[in-house]
Amino acid sequence: MDPVDLQLDTTNLWGWLVRLLSKDPEWLSGKLKFFLPNMDLCSRIEALDPAQRVTFQLNELCAQDPATWQAFVHCVCMEQDMPLEVEVLLMSTWGHGDGFPSQLGAGEKSRPEAQLHPGLKRPYQSCGTSPSRKQNRKLQRELARQYLQQLRTSAQQRYGGGLPGPGQPLSFHQPYIPPILQRCRAAAPLDAQEDILTGDPKAEDGTDVSIQDLFNTRASKGPRVTVLLGKGGMGKTTLAHRLCRKWAEGQLDYFQALFLFEFRQLNLITGALTLPQLLFDFCLSPESRPDVVFQYLEENADQVLFLFDGLDEALPPCSSRDTAGSAFALFSGLCCGTLLPGCWVMTTSRPGKLPSCLPTEAATFHVWGFDGLRVEEYMGRFFSDQVLREAALVALRADGHLRSLCAVPVLCQVACLCLRHLLPSHTPGQSAALLPTVTQLYMHMVLGLGARGDLLATSLLGLGEVALMGLQTGRVVFYAGDIPPALMAFGATHGLLSSFCVRAHPGHQETGYAFAHLSLQEFFAALKLVASPEVDTDALAHHVTLNSHWVLRTKAKPCLLDHLSTFLAGLASCACRPFLSSLAQRDKVWVGVRQAAIIHALRKLASRRLTGPKLVELCHCIGETQESGLAHLAARNLPYQLSFHNFPLTHANLAALANILRQRDAPIHLDFEGCPLEPHCPEALASCGQIENLSFKSRKCGDAFAEALSRSLPTMRSLQKLGLARSRITSQGISHLVQALPLCPQLEEVSLQNNQLKGQEVLNIVEVLPCLARLRKLDLSHNNVSVSTLLRLARVAVTCSSVRVLQVRQAELIFLLSPPIGTATELQGDPDLQGNAIQNKEALTRSLTLRFQKCELQVHDAKELAALLLKGPHLEEVDLSGNQLEDEGCRLMAETAAQLHISRKLDLSDNGLTMAGVHHVLSAAGLNHTLAELHISLLHKTVVFVFAQEPEKQEGTQKRLDTNTPAPPWARAIPSLTSRVGQCWAAFLDSLMFQMPSELPWSSRRIRLTHCGFQAKHLEQLCYALGGSCHLGRLYHLDLSGNALGDQGATLLAQLLPGLGNLQSLTLSENDFSLDAVFSLAQSFSTLEWILHLDISLASQFVLLTGDKRGRDTLADGSLPQFPAGAQFLGFDRRCVPRSFCLQECQLEPQSLSRLCQTLEKCPGPLEVKLSCEILSDQSLETLLLCLPRLPQLSLLQLNQTPLSPRSPFLLADIFSLCPRVQKVELRCLQNVSLHFRSSEEPDGVCCGFTGCSLSQEHVEPLCWLLNKCENLKQLNLSANLLGDDGLRCLLECLPKVPISGSLDLSHNGLSQESALYLVEMLPSCPHAQEASANLGSEQSVWIHFSRQEEAGKILRLSECSFGPEHVPRLAASLNQAPQLTELTLTRCCLGLEQLTILLSLVRRSAGPLTLRVEEPWVGRAGVLALLEVSSHASGNITQISISETQQQFCVQLEFPRQEENSEAVALRLAHCDLRTHHGLFVRELIETCARLQQLSLSQVNLCDASSLQLQRLLLSLSELKEFRLTSSCVSTQGLAHLASGLSHCHQLEELDLSNNQFSEEDTKVLIGALEGKCMLKRLDLSHLPLGGWTLAVLTRGLSRAALLQSLSLSRNDIGDIGCRHLSEALRSATSLKELGLSHNQIGDTGAQHLAAILPGLPALRSIDLSGNGIGPAGGVQLAKSFSLCRHLEELMLGCNALGDPTALQLAQGLPAHMKVLHLPSNSLGPEGALSLGEALYGCPHVEDINLAENSLAGGVPLFSKGLPLLRKMDLISCEINNQSAKPLIASLMLCPALEEILLSWNLLGDEAAAELARILPQMGRLKRVDLEKNRITACGAWLLAEGLAQGSGIQVIRLWSNPIAPNMAQRLQSREPRLDFAFFEDRPQSPRGS
Repeated sequence: MDPVDLQLDTTNLWGWLVRLLSKDPEWLSGKLKFFLPNMDLCSRIEALDPAQRVTFQLNELCAQDPATWQAFVHCVCMEQDMPLEVEVLLMSTWGHGDGFPSQLGAGEKSRPEAQLHPGLKRPYQSCGTSPSRKQNRKLQRELARQYLQQLRTSAQQRYGGGLPGPGQPLSFHQPYIPPILQRCRAAAPLDAQEDILTGDPKAEDGTDVSIQDLFNTRASKGPRVTVLLGKGGMGKTTLAHRLCRKWAEGQLDYFQALFLFEFRQLNLITGALTLPQLLFDFCLSPESRPDVVFQYLEENADQVLFLFDGLDEALPPCSSRDTAGSAFALFSGLCCGTLLPGCWVMTTSRPGKLPSCLPTEAATFHVWGFDGLRVEEYMGRFFSDQVLREAALVALRADGHLRSLCAVPVLCQVACLCLRHLLPSHTPGQSAALLPTVTQLYMHMVLGLGARGDLLATSLLGLGEVALMGLQTGRVVFYAGDIPPALMAFGATHGLLSSFCVRAHPGHQETGYAFAHLSLQEFFAALKLVASPEVDTDALAHHVTLNSHWVLRTKAKPCLLDHLSTFLAGLASCACRPFLSSLAQRDKVWVGVRQAAIIHALRKLASRRLTGPKLVELCHCIGETQESGLAHLAARNLPYQLSFHNFPLTHANLAALANILRQRDAPIHLDFEGCPLEPHCPEALASCGQIENLSFKSRKCGDAFAEALSRSLPTMRSLQKLGLARSRITSQGISHLVQALPLCPQLEEVSLQNNQLKGQEVLNIVEVLPCLARLRKLDLSHNNVSVSTLLRLARVAVTCSSVRVLQVRQAELIFLLSPPIGTATELQGDPDLQGNAIQNKEALTRSLTLRFQKCELQVHDAKELAALLLKGPHLEEVDLSGNQLEDEGCRLMAETAAQLHISRKLDLSDNGLTMAGVHHVLSAAGLNHTLAELHISLLHKTVVFVFAQEPEKQEGTQKRLDTNTPAPPWARAIPSLTSRVGQCWAAFLDSLMFQMPSELPWSSRRIRLTHCGFQAKHLEQLCYALGGSCHLGRLYHLDLSGNALGDQGATLLAQLLPGLGNLQSLTLSENDFSLDAVFSLAQSFSTLEWILHLDISLASQFVLLTGDKRGRDTLADGSLPQFPAGAQFLGFDRRCVPRSFCLQECQLEPQSLSRLCQTLEKCPGPLEVKLSCEILSDQSLETLLLCLPRLPQLSLLQLNQTPLSPRSPFLLADIFSLCPRVQKVELRCLQNVSLHFRSSEEPDGVCCGFTGCSLSQEHVEPLCWLLNKCENLKQLNLSANLLGDDGLRCLLECLPKVPISGSLDLSHNGLSQESALYLVEMLPSCPHAQEASANLGSEQSVWIHFSRQEEAGKILRLSECSFGPEHVPRLAASLNQAPQLTELTLTRCCLGLEQLTILLSLVRRSAGPLTLRVEEPWVGRAGVLALLEVSSHASGNITQISISETQQQFCVQLEFPRQEENSEAVALRLAHCDLRTHHGLFVRELIETCARLQQLSLSQVNLCDASSLQLQRLLLSLSELKEFRLTSSCVSTQGLAHLASGLSHCHQLEELDLSNNQFSEEDTKVLIGALEGKCMLKRLDLSHLPLGGWTLAVLTRGLSRAALLQSLSLSRNDIGDIGCRHLSEALRSATSLKELGLSHNQIGDTGAQHLAAILPGLPALRSIDLSGNGIGPAGGVQLAKSFSLCRHLEELMLGCNALGDPTALQLAQGLPAHMKVLHLPSNSLGPEGALSLGEALYGCPHVEDINLAENSLAGGVPLFSKGLPLLRKMDLISCEINNQSAKPLIASLMLCPALEEILLSWNLLGDEAAAELARILPQMGRLKRVDLEKNRITACGAWLLAEGLAQGSGIQVIRLWSNPIAPNMAQRLQSREPRLDFAFFEDRPQSPRGS
């Protein structure tokens, strides 16, 4: 070009541009299509020459906005070859908007931007109106044909043609390969189906595409809405464009019209819309008459297809008012059929929650992208150069990770672009290695654009800013003003941007731009965030988030940040640091800081528990970072059970997850349920050794999935459990799995349920069982299996040695396997190592369970199955219930069962068995010697055979239990017992434990023929079958309930029963019996020896006859076995087990009762009769009572819940004269009667009780007259009646005539204070009444106790009687008239201080003593002085005063008549008292009243100085005082001085108790000084007083002269060893000493030796307490030697020392014979010492209390094999006693009959010890409490203890706190037996049952 041309003006520059672009018209057309995407220029430029065509196209570009023209000029300069001077001139003229050109050349007329085609009417002006009836139909069809042709031409121009030029978007630079499509219920690629189209099926790229899975146009009915679901980049939009192209080319000829809409453009529409407006204003408008065209579309709607792309980007209307006119509303109307009914709709969307407008029947497909073959095919078509193509394929095949990335079509395209850039300069391996992550794929893609470095960096950051702005504002569509022209040109040149026409409202259109893919926008946004200094690290880290893919459409904008975090993580990789440094023009340190912020944010996310979708995204992010430490952290924090539910997963997702799992050390369980899965995604889990359990549950899994899974399974070496359920696998997929499973020998469980597999496929799977050595379970449930297949499966189960259970129930099909012995060894070594010996042993021990339930088996199937089973191994269970065997099949199986080795049961229920077949089955069953139970119920369709092991099998089983299998603890305890005890124990367990059928004796048999419709006529044949040789001798239990025997059947059965032998039970419930049947059964009850119990409830038709549970073998000859002594409690001695006859819910008339009693006369005894009637008349009751003498064997008669008349108490009261054997009569509430009868050897004395019988005053006298006939009435209970005060008075008057010698209960009879006064007045007149108590509070209680002989003194206790002042004189008068009443206690009777004073003054008896005790709250507040003043008003002489403020008790003992002293004696006594105070008169009266006071007791009082002063004066005058007690009280020093002064004058004092007071040492000195001269002292208690040296010296001097001293207690006095030496010397003279208490004085060994020296010199010593003195073996041995010389020693308490075994051994050598109490707790005793003491105790028959707690007695627990007959309490707490040690100890306790309390808490006792204890409990008649806290007893042991209590034990409580028993089980046990106490705090003792 010459210089003149370089000086062109603008006009010449335009001409130069036209000439330049005329050389490359394709490039210009491509750019024109990019910048003007919706303009159709083809028809308008066809007639123009090339120069005119270019000019016209440039004019169209100029007609756009300046930004578009500038971007076009940038593209010209970037892509066209031109001199630099021309490029500068172009850029300076038009590149910056300064010289926007005018339109030049031909045809340069501008068009309005949004002008419509000429002649078009607005659709809304005419559409929707009805066409004129005169309109020609031909014209309508012609207009429609023109529009449809126009629509097809437009689609062909937009989506058709050859490969586009370089100016088109990136997405168009690719060949088309169809992705994998998967229907929700089937999976198949598009090109895998048969093409239904005619013509050339090949497209230009050679791809065969079938669409019949998308549109089933052949069906007249079916879904017309199709949904394509796929993640971003899977090719959904491309597929939609491909459909448009196919339609434009005429291949979808079924559809006349096709409309494609993108929601990203529809979202931009403003204003309301109608469907015609959407079609004609926003798609393509007809040339004329749009209303006619729309009418045609409506009439042919079934041939119209709408494509809506990007449903996930749709914006639903925000409010209801926007609904009608929005684009989304139009979409909803089309889907629902309200608009254009019958049309076809297809939409694409990312996975998530779809809008509700989609119909439920819509066809749904998943788009999965590419598999391996598609990836290779894509690359082969992408590279046209042969060399590059082969190199790319080599790189792809060599790198599995790259293949995984290319599974996503958009990434496959990017990878191809990268390889095209890298392969020329790198080897294939190097090229693939440079593409390890998605981020680096995009990075190398932009690096391969070929731009200069500065231009590239500026352009990339500029595009990043646009992309980030779009993501932050929710925009994916941009306009020319949003993107600078230079960036626009850069994006257009390199295919990074795409363009399209945007119509925001009718009449307006403009060009919109978007990134070629949304992921590309996210990549550029991530570049901007990381490389821009404007974004700080905190803001950068804030963008690292995880988005859930469970989309909820509640937001106004779609989520556009799916991959932003992934790209940020990828840019944090070290491999991206140079690129980012160059991009940001910063050093690598700056980039590293920003990358570290991203890694830190990911670390925090990796430490959290995330949902499945977020976890998958996190795995992608971590994989992008290439940080191994981060991967380790995430893998370590994964849960053991990792579940994914209901969201799509691709191959890339699982590959990312697998990369993390490979960094994990621990195994993991993966569970995929309801997740749409890409067919080849299991390949991503290959070689993942951390997977232990793998489960897939999805209908989307098909053969391709199974094939991919089969390739991966053998590489998972740790996989133990595999699940593939609810899939669509066919035989093809199963074949792959069958080939793969043998390569997985480590599998333990395989589940292939609910896969619709057919018979052959199931058999193919089962054939691999022998190859899976460790397999435990194979689940093939919910598949299509026929009966023939089931039989073949049974053959496999029989022949395969590892199969243990084959269970089939309707759709359920499960194999349970038990691998042979040596499997572990085989897996480690050669499989052939297992020898024949092991195989034979396994075959002998194997047992098979076969269950074919509800499988439609018939008779011929049963024959085939029976033949098969006869050849098989031993059977544990065979269940054929719910089939169609009928009578013949059931008989066949029953006969076959006799030849089969079935150990548990055969179930033939619900097989159509009839009554005729029952007899055959029964006969066939009799041939089976191992049959334990047969249950047949025709009504309930039940036929069950239960078998027991044969004797030799039982012995073998027992031997195996003894040697191999740990038996239950109570079973293990049996062999260790003696033979006699073991027999008792075994029988005890037999009575307690429920036996499983397989554990029953092999000869026992239970036959249950219930609800079979048997009548009396069938009985003879039935009993013949039962009593024949088949069953006779083995039939123990027979149940015929639920039949129709009737009374006739009962009579006949009574005749036939002897032929059935001695049964254990016979049940005849629900047989329509009446009272006649009762008499027939009662006759059998009386005559058949084996029947012990007959229970009948007529109304409920319950009839049960039971015999001896031990069976009839012992009764065959009528003799009884001999049992060890004490075994009767278990019910072994049949003579002690009463026979019981129970008849309930019936109407008994006198005649019926007579007949019944007559029938029972022959019944052997003892006999218990229990009756319950709706009502029993007096005549019937009289008849019953008159019959009693004829029943001498009767021991109990009960009438339960039987209403009686008010006359019944008198009838029952007269029973003693009618039947002298009656021992006890009890009538409760006129409904429940109990009559107990005595045997001849039982003692005399009868009891009578009429409680709640509404007895009143009028009934008292006749009742007493009847009771007078009873010679020896021991107890009478009249509680809860209506006696009232008058009735009590009447009763008290009649009592002298009633010969009662025990107690009388009158509680709850409505008594008042009058009754209390009656007791005071009239009790003394009752000669045998000894004691009475009356509590008139809320729980009213009145008792009177009698004695056989009349005694002098009587005691009366009155509580809560609320006496008022008016009652006091009457009470005093009554006391005056009752000299026999010697003691009266008034507790909370509202008797105040004043009333008490009056009472004491008014009581003036003629002679005799009276003790008056008052317990009132005011006693604790009145003070000692006030109470003494009250005492001074007494009329008699006071001999005893006792005051306790804490117990609120005041007691005085009076002696009458009062004896007055002579004046000289009074003056002499008053001489010591100062009476000049204001209390002088009171003191004088007190001294006179207390002249004969002998006992003064003050306990827990607060003694003030004034009171102590008055006490001093009183003490000075008490010449006869013998006992003085001051305990646990507060006294001042001055007060003690007064007391000491007073006590010093009491020379006759015999007992002094000053214990438990808080006195100082000085105070103690004062008190000790008062002991001088007390030569008569017999008892001295100074415990808890500080005895210092001087004080002790004074004490020892006094003791040395106390020759009469009998009891000395000096506990906790800090005596020490020195003080003990002085004390010992002083005690040498105390030869009368009986009790010595020196506990807790730290006397040590030295003090003990001093004591030991003097003890033999105390011949009267009975008790010594040296506990807590720190005495060791040295002192202990000396003491033990001295104790042996104390022949009368009875109580020895040496606890809390350290005596050890030497002391115990020495003590055992000479234990005193009279020993009663031996306490040695916490003394470091061992087994040796304890055993020696146990043996020594045999010589102490009087011992009552033994305490060896807190010693280590393991292995040395003392035994009492010779018995301790008086032992009451034994304490062995915390002695380390285990089961082995406890069993002989507990067994020996049976020889201690007086034992009341056993303490064994805090030991090591388990269920064995509990079982042994339960065995002896019923024998321990006096045992009240057992403490088993803190042991190892489980619920089984506790259950045994409860059973032991139920045997009639009188125990009140068994403590079981802190044993290993679950709270719910403890609650159940306690509800059953309330005496079991599991609480931390002990509950109040419960009364024993029946007490």
